[in-house]
Amino acid sequence: MFLQLKNSQDLVKILDIQELIDPNSDEVHAQDQEGQEEQEPDTFKKENLIFPSGEGLPRCWLDANYREAQVS
Repeated sequence: MFLQLKNSQDLVKILDIQELIDPNSDEVHAQDQEGQEEQEPDTFKKENLIFPSGEGLPRCWLDANYREAQVS
């Protein structure tokens, strides 16, 4: 799966989807898709990632308590 960095047009390839959808993890391991060479894996804050369409990540991927906030 590819996501985009918020502050640029750079794409990153997510290496572990489970890590991405885990709301208790605020970072993911991914590879920057810059240039023609395979880049080394790096960590990225989920808050800095969006879908290539420009849409933000689902709240349930970012906040383990998202359901509690909806009840209030």
